[in-house]
Amino acid sequence: MAPKIHRHELKLSHGPAWGGQRKTFLTSVAFSFVLLQLLFLANMSLLYGSQYRDAYRTHHMKVLAVDYDGGVVGESLLGAYRQLKGDTFPTLDIRPASEYPDYGTIKEAVCQGHFWAAVYSLSGASERLSAALQGGTAATSYNSSNAIRYVYNEARYPTTEAGYVTADLQQLIAASRTVYNQLNGTSAYGLVNQSDSAAIEAFLDPFTASSIDLKPTEQGTRVLYNTASVALSIVQQFFFIMAINGISNGLSLFSRLTVQTNGLIRLGFAATYTFIGSLCWTGYIWAYKEDWALTGGQFMLIWMLGWLFMHINFLILDTASVLIPMQFMPFFVLTWVILNITISLANFDQSPSFYKYGYALPAHNWYETFVTITSDGCYNRLYRNLPVLFAWFILGHLLVVPATVHRCRAANKQVEEEEKNKLERQRTHNSHREEKGADADGEGSNRHSADAESAETASTSDSDTLSARRTRSNSVAYGPSMPLAFAALSRRLTQNE
Repeated sequence: MAPKIHRHELKLSHGPAWGGQRKTFLTSVAFSFVLLQLLFLANMSLLYGSQYRDAYRTHHMKVLAVDYDGGVVGESLLGAYRQLKGDTFPTLDIRPASEYPDYGTIKEAVCQGHFWAAVYSLSGASERLSAALQGGTAATSYNSSNAIRYVYNEARYPTTEAGYVTADLQQLIAASRTVYNQLNGTSAYGLVNQSDSAAIEAFLDPFTASSIDLKPTEQGTRVLYNTASVALSIVQQFFFIMAINGISNGLSLFSRLTVQTNGLIRLGFAATYTFIGSLCWTGYIWAYKEDWALTGGQFMLIWMLGWLFMHINFLILDTASVLIPMQFMPFFVLTWVILNITISLANFDQSPSFYKYGYALPAHNWYETFVTITSDGCYNRLYRNLPVLFAWFILGHLLVVPATVHRCRAANKQVEEEEKNKLERQRTHNSHREEKGADADGEGSNRHSADAESAETASTSDSDTLSARRTRSNSVAYGPSMPLAFAALSRRLTQNE
């Protein structure tokens, strides 16, 4: 039977059970409550702010427009843009055909990332349409999609390309047909060969558009590349750092081994763990790529890029775990994850200018390099991406060295304090035994009891102080860690020694 619980036991105690700590407890909980609310408020505001009213910044996205036709079809296309032009529509950068003498130069301009897309009327489109309206062979062979064409690179930002670029270009083509009917509908009707069904069809469907996707990226997992994959690759490093610290704590490695040995061990594990982690990371991208056309060489490049990105984050988190107090380390990890997700997710043309600080963060440069690899060299920003990534890589190595030195010093200081505390307790114990033997009468015994009690109180106070110092030293040397997960393993290894 379950034990009975008395009503007075359910009441919040105000008595000695709290040890005078009730106010401290409630204050600490309230402080943590407020800090966590502010932490998540700030991070989610940063994340949501990058997408806030992004549709009204669509006009920052440039689309190349060239009229090779020079007739009513090209005029209809440009006339439709004048109707649709606004904040929620991409800006058409209208250039003369002389700047782009052939269609290949337009594809190259989009591939290089100078424009989000390009739309152009094909040479002779109006003439072919006029001939088709008159019937005969020209009508039967007429292809309405051979009038306007647009080019885009879906691999750049797949959701942006689908939600804004291609959707708006299709809207532009539909509006062009309406403008064509307004400009040329009446005169075109007079040219139609009423006895030729192909000519009538050409009149009813004067032109549509064909498209060229430089790198089709239609797999469902494409939305995870610059979101969940970024977050998990960072968190993965933090968990491993906690594991290393937990095992090192159980074996007291930072106090038993030299700084050089500890540094080499951590750097070796960092390189190996991130190397294997990036292989697995690339593997699950590959396993779920569906029909995404990638080669073995691209697999290797993505693997090496992931290795660099993960290694950078390992070094950053390892250094931060020394510089930042252990109780605030989760705050830093969450903020670092959200910062990088926000920047890798954000398309700077549609985000507030504030977010352009992301050019300096690892995740943005990783993602742009990832796009360059997967789109067969298109959107090449390696001149900026690689220097930034390697700058983080070098900075991480420069910072992790003094961080490791600081860990080892903190661990050695902890050992020294424990030894000092042990000797002090031993001296106190021996002193009590000597005084106990010297005092024979009751008065001496009472005096001894009072002195012993005073000494014990002082010893307890000193022990508490040393315990607090030991906790701080331990948090610097080994925190953050997962001691519970690896305690059994550490004890087993210690016993084997």
